[in-house]
Amino acid sequence: MSVAQAAVPLRPDQDQFSISDLSAEFDVTARALRFYEDEGLIAPQRRGTQRLYSHRDRARLAWILRGKRVGFSLGEIREMIDLYDIGDGRRLQRQVAIDRGRTRIELLEVQKRDIDAAIAELTDFVALLEAGRAQDTKGH
Repeated sequence: MSVAQAAVPLRPDQDQFSISDLSAEFDVTARALRFYEDEGLIAPQRRGTQRLYSHRDRARLAWILRGKRVGFSLGEIREMIDLYDIGDGRRLQRQVAIDRGRTRIELLEVQKRDIDAAIAELTDFVALLEAGRAQDTKGH
């Protein structure tokens, strides 16, 4: 099983999925699915004007959405999911995802410390202003 498939439960009850199936399951718009198709991230089959998504497309969509939620760019997501096909048992895909994930965690930890410091500074500043306001009202 690929890293992408591990992110979403398998659906052996269906061979293909419609745009409305995936839109409902993943809470995304049909427009978003068409955008990911235009970007080459998923490649549904066509039956006339109807798009038919495979299990592979469904797994790739799960990967795309998870990658977006954690802050990866579409280019980074594309690079990682394209590693699925290199034929090494998904080892490189898994390692690249781990490395990118760790790097992203480090960046988020730095941002979290910066945010915590900004909150503390603002809290102190507001407390100082409130104390000054209390002094102003007592003095008048």
